Amino acid sequence: MTLVLDGVRVTHGATEVLHGVDLAVARDELLVVLGPSGAGKSTLLRVVAGLQPLAAGRVAIGGRDVTRLRPGRRNVAMVFQTYALFPHLTAADNIAFGLIVRDTPKAEARERAHRAATVVGCAHLLDRRPGQLSGGERQRVALARALVREPDVFLLDEPLSNLDAELRVEMRAELKALHGRVGGMMLHVTHDQVEALVLGDRIAVLRAGRIEQVGTPDEIWRTPATTFVARFVGSPPMNLLPADGPLPGLASTGQVIGVRPAAVRLGADGVAATVERVEVVGEDAHAYLRLGEHPMVARIPAADRPAPGAQVRVAVREADVHVFDAVTGQRV
Repeated sequence: MTLVLDGVRVTHGATEVLHGVDLAVARDELLVVLGPSGAGKSTLLRVVAGLQPLAAGRVAIGGRDVTRLRPGRRNVAMVFQTYALFPHLTAADNIAFGLIVRDTPKAEARERAHRAATVVGCAHLLDRRPGQLSGGERQRVALARALVREPDVFLLDEPLSNLDAELRVEMRAELKALHGRVGGMMLHVTHDQVEALVLGDRIAVLRAGRIEQVGTPDEIWRTPATTFVARFVGSPPMNLLPADGPLPGLASTGQVIGVRPAAVRLGADGVAATVERVEVVGEDAHAYLRLGEHPMVARIPAADRPAPGAQVRVAVREADVHVFDAVTGQRV
């Protein structure tokens, strides 16, 4: 069982939203589509769900071409950012709703709803209505509603973005564990790089309707394919400097070097720099430097942070340098 998007194009009038996207999700894989607002992430989900017509391309699920099939015949389930629960129904009825409208016997629908609720940890909430539930509880109900249908593909549209930071971490772990228990293909979209790196078996980085890179979290982090991926995945973002900039000899003319802030070393040797400001983040500090006309960020232990205005020296090991083409932004 696989999900395949082949040359998918979507247009809104004269505007092309998705530019010939090719993407495949393997059996029992959780693939995260990561990108900024406006990248086309939700449009991609709507294409798979059958809610968005195509200008070109095809969608196949399990080898079956579903491009022209109605949403109800695709056997996919979607979890929305806003939960989309019926406020007048109990959690049990919300979970079972999709089964009931498909003429599943009520007793069977109730039993399947209870099983799904047990899997996601909300069986004790089945008699409550959405207004009586917290954000995390409503999200569990929404997940159970998708799970109860036993779909071929789970589509998750930024399902954790409305939760507070602590609950988001908790639900992230539970979602990863849920996928480990039930398997299936999951296509999860988010703008949160940490969420993508933690959840994804693989990550597809989407920018302005085009796939920039597909790879494991480790590949995305260690070998970004473009300068966009290098800057988008990482906090603080990767430093990008011209080859003829303040760190010469690390790349050729017409190239750009990239250095993760954690790889920037402050010490007695190296290139002179001025500390413009320092941000302390727990045990780390982000030192914002100026090397001539070029800015650079170093992530260092908070205990070793220099004072703003201090003169320091910056060194980078050649092994820690990423090299990109200055025109295309592609990794060299």
